[in-house]
Amino acid sequence: MQEQAERIARHAERDLDALVAVSSPSGDEAAGNECAAVCAALVPEDAEVERPACSSPGHAPDLLARLRGTGQKRVLLLGHLDTVVAHANHQPLRREGGELHGSGAVDMKGGDVLALGVLGALAGRPGLFAEAALLLVCDEEWRTAPFAHADAFAGWDACLCFEAGETTGEGEDAVVVARKGAGTLHVRAHGRASHSGSAPDAGRNALLALASVARAVATHHDPAGSHRLTAVPTILNSGEAFNVVPGDGELFCDLRADEREAFDTVLAAVPAELDGVRLEASLLRVWPGMDAREPTAPVIERAATALGRPLHGHARGGASDASHFAPVIGVTIDGLGPRGGAAHNPGEFVLARSLHERAQVALAMTLAALEPSEGLANIRELPVGH
Repeated sequence: MQEQAERIARHAERDLDALVAVSSPSGDEAAGNECAAVCAALVPEDAEVERPACSSPGHAPDLLARLRGTGQKRVLLLGHLDTVVAHANHQPLRREGGELHGSGAVDMKGGDVLALGVLGALAGRPGLFAEAALLLVCDEEWRTAPFAHADAFAGWDACLCFEAGETTGEGEDAVVVARKGAGTLHVRAHGRASHSGSAPDAGRNALLALASVARAVATHHDPAGSHRLTAVPTILNSGEAFNVVPGDGELFCDLRADEREAFDTVLAAVPAELDGVRLEASLLRVWPGMDAREPTAPVIERAATALGRPLHGHARGGASDASHFAPVIGVTIDGLGPRGGAAHNPGEFVLARSLHERAQVALAMTLAALEPSEGLANIRELPVGH
């Protein structure tokens, strides 16, 4: 395992450089196609490459690479190619000490290249699997449309998602087996514009109404409560001129909780009218939560045995496409990517040493999910496909 993980890590840093070099903000079709082309060049030669339609209209098609084997089980490797970073703010990969900095490095292009490495390792051992697939989507960061791919993989034996990895407080390896659900609350305000100097009281101020709603939403923030709800106003747009009472606007709030009912409670708390301003509230997206602790426990235990060190299943608050697969694939495990930090920030980075460490975890987890008896016994013999 050590030898193969080292090879994957060595390729991963090179491949991460190539993938981060492409600025790929969510919604940019050309950028999504360029990222997909980079990844298509890195999949094993005998993989069947498809470009299924993206869940979100106007986005580049997603990338799906399939390997056919002679074994019994089917495993899906999962990632996304889009980032939250605008072209103007994009930063190519650079090394600073032991850190690899660059836009989308940890969320989640670092995970993508590890997934490519695992697919390459599996290519040389078709007896371990009936089918292995890598799905890289182009819209994870900003998707509001229904997710399009879960039904196609329903009933598969395992889904392994390569969002960023983590450790316990004691520094031991961990993967993600539970996540909160995610919701996006959208409130549109319809007031009345007027001159802010000569007729300020004739207007109905949409900005003030939305600010009041934002504060009301924030009062529901209760991460220690029964639903572990987080309610965070994130975007407020209102007003077009400094001397005009804003007549309309919109507010976005990010909601995370264990249960969907918590989102409905926040939605119901938005009034239909406030100080003469009409308010329209809706949930733009609702992503399911994920709780795969029970079905994944034996897989994690087998993988830890192969690693020869502890491996833990953790819960994480952030949303992930793994949550869409968990209802239809019992063994869904996330957080298999490299460790790093500052996701969604200019200082985003991957810890270079974690490419090797997490490659070990990903290999052990993949084989534990597929064929514990044969797979773990022969893990040292796995070749790397690229």
